[in-house]
Amino acid sequence: MIKDVGAALDFALNKGFQIHPDALKVLEQIDVKDLENIIKQVVREKEKQRLYLISQKDLEVFLGISEDEVIDSDHEIIFDPTPKIASAEGVAGFNALFASRFSKLKKIVSNRPESKMLKQISAVMSVKSKDEVYVCGLVTDRKTDRNVTRITLEDNTGLIETIVLDENLKDVAASLLMDQFVMEKIVASKNGGFIVKDIILPDIPDHAPNRSRTEAYALFLSDMHIGSKYFMEREFSEMISWLSSQDPIARKVRFVVIGGDVIDGVGIYPNQDKELVAPDTATQMKMLFEALDKIPKHIKVFVSPGNHDPGRRALPQPAIPAKYSHDMWGRRNFFMVGNPAMISLNGVKVLIFHGQSIDDIVKTTPGLSYDNPAKVMQYLLKARHLSPIYGAQTPIAPELEDLMVIDDVPDIFHTGHVHVIGLDLYRGVLLVNSGAWQSQTPFQAGVGVTPTSAVAVLVNLKTFKVYTKDFVPKAI
Repeated sequence: MIKDVGAALDFALNKGFQIHPDALKVLEQIDVKDLENIIKQVVREKEKQRLYLISQKDLEVFLGISEDEVIDSDHEIIFDPTPKIASAEGVAGFNALFASRFSKLKKIVSNRPESKMLKQISAVMSVKSKDEVYVCGLVTDRKTDRNVTRITLEDNTGLIETIVLDENLKDVAASLLMDQFVMEKIVASKNGGFIVKDIILPDIPDHAPNRSRTEAYALFLSDMHIGSKYFMEREFSEMISWLSSQDPIARKVRFVVIGGDVIDGVGIYPNQDKELVAPDTATQMKMLFEALDKIPKHIKVFVSPGNHDPGRRALPQPAIPAKYSHDMWGRRNFFMVGNPAMISLNGVKVLIFHGQSIDDIVKTTPGLSYDNPAKVMQYLLKARHLSPIYGAQTPIAPELEDLMVIDDVPDIFHTGHVHVIGLDLYRGVLLVNSGAWQSQTPFQAGVGVTPTSAVAVLVNLKTFKVYTKDFVPKAI
């Protein structure tokens, strides 16, 4: 255990590092509880660079404590589904939804050179040219039998079954999600079928993220489940109090982004009433406001709903209705948005999605698990869609426009839902799953899920350094 600056110095020295005397002055200003986490992360970063001197600048960059005269706190709500929701009815509604999905994703791949050779499925089926051609569509079926994978695609003109024989494509084929959009290069075989020569996903391009001009931090939260007896009220209150402290990072926080399941709700799962300390939605929402109201007024708070929160459960979700949260809608520094939503924080684009579809993808895709939510988030970016699988566990409303398509590439992609912290970088996009503020529930214990609870995830919007702060009391 690193309990003081001397122990931190010893740890670095034992790893082969030197610490500049000016860097020691910075370490002396840091809360003792955070020393171990900080020095280990700095050492890990410097080891990657093969640089073995820790300077004052290294710590200032990591902590974001180089002083700006003014810290920017500009924001813009780029996309919020709340005013756009226009649900249709029945089969006609879902036909409109999938037609919109196909159209939007086809437009995304139209930037690729291969798209110039795209053919409609009906034309390919009628001509059966010997030349290689490209088709695109939504995956309506995928079967693997005797090392042969058959993929059925559908566009607005018809269906085509294609066969994957190439060993190099089988892993990609096996990872395809139902109802996701793909483009294939195919050629007609002698027996009348179509052989797949390449599989192309919409994906995101390599991305140079926007950055804040000044050292501003964003704090990412989700899954508080206020109203549950497993809500970690003491730890959450300590975190809120920390935002008002003189801690060098807390002083730089200008944004709090909350990604859903702010309360535990009522009637969400069988026998939930036995796990509640607040038996109704109104009481839970009042408790939520009382907790968040203590956040300093110079910090902007963005609240997006999850599947436990009041309002529509189906995706996309509008913002938590004002009838459940008059106080929160009335606060000048509170911004209620839907799920999903895209916001700009000092120019940094943040995509907020609670993450309900993670359940469907983990259950249908080999090699994925709740222990690594960032890997699942990569699948969503590759598909350019936040909930591609229809008819599984995640309810999807028959909107006239598919508002779950990832039209705009974010700089930060924030999810929650699985209660496990996940951090990664994919093609320049920072992936953040922010864990939970609820301790392990009996259900989680029964299925072997160990949550990452009461750990704040903060991002320096200028450097994109990620900092975690654990609010769980340490055993003596």
